[in-house]
Amino acid sequence: MNRIDHIFARLRAEHRGGLMPYTTGGHPAPGQTARILPELERAGGDIIEVGFPFSDPIADGPVIAAAMHEALGAGATPESVFAEVAATRPQLSCGLVAMVSVSIVQRLGGAAAFARRAAESGFDGLIVPDVPLEESEPIAAAAGEAGLTLSLLVSPTTPDERAAVISRRCTGFVYLIARAGITGERESAPDIRGRVDVLRDSTDLPIACGFGISTPEHVRAVVEHADAAIVGSALVRRVSEAAAQGRDPAAEAGEFTRTLGSGLARSDETRGDTEPTP
Repeated sequence: MNRIDHIFARLRAEHRGGLMPYTTGGHPAPGQTARILPELERAGGDIIEVGFPFSDPIADGPVIAAAMHEALGAGATPESVFAEVAATRPQLSCGLVAMVSVSIVQRLGGAAAFARRAAESGFDGLIVPDVPLEESEPIAAAAGEAGLTLSLLVSPTTPDERAAVISRRCTGFVYLIARAGITGERESAPDIRGRVDVLRDSTDLPIACGFGISTPEHVRAVVEHADAAIVGSALVRRVSEAAAQGRDPAAEAGEFTRTLGSGLARSDETRGDTEPTP
């Protein structure tokens, strides 16, 4: 099995949800990703998303968009992100998933070339948030050929029938968007139970939920129903603030991720009948 599959199988066996922290590659500067990734794993990150900086992000809110522009301005490129991941992969046992725009995939030679490059660098999976379902088959095939998982996004407004088709195109896990709109911190925990129940009817894949997950309480609320909580903007903001204030961004990333992990405790009884069939 792919490393992503192994991790979710282990989480199920341990009757707990997973934590999926997100970091923007090359942020706050090239070289920092190689320092941040080990800190995120040591702090409890089960699977780490690495965002490829893109000049025109579609679903990302102001915090992640600013981080991407900062990384690009500092000289980050897809090749520099690949290089930092490759240099760090031998130190890590966690899963690594590339969050990448389909425009970057196309620019770097297309789906097959990008998937091979990602696998060679040590990634275990891809998330391509802006590829239309109708155009996703080549990326799904290329990911499978390279031994990578592919996760597509299901939004709160995706019709049930279309959500079922999207989930069947995914491997590794399905990415459920917790809230409508763009990424960003929120005060309240999302209500995802109904959406998760619908997806459970169409897929046995784990469901990871992101957008607006900002606190340990949010993490706890998410993993009561989903298999993993994805945290992006809240983590990126703290990394940005640490860099601006002359503190260690990697240490800040680890400290905040460790705090988020306090929301992960979950018993078999809590999961009830929402656990998918292995």
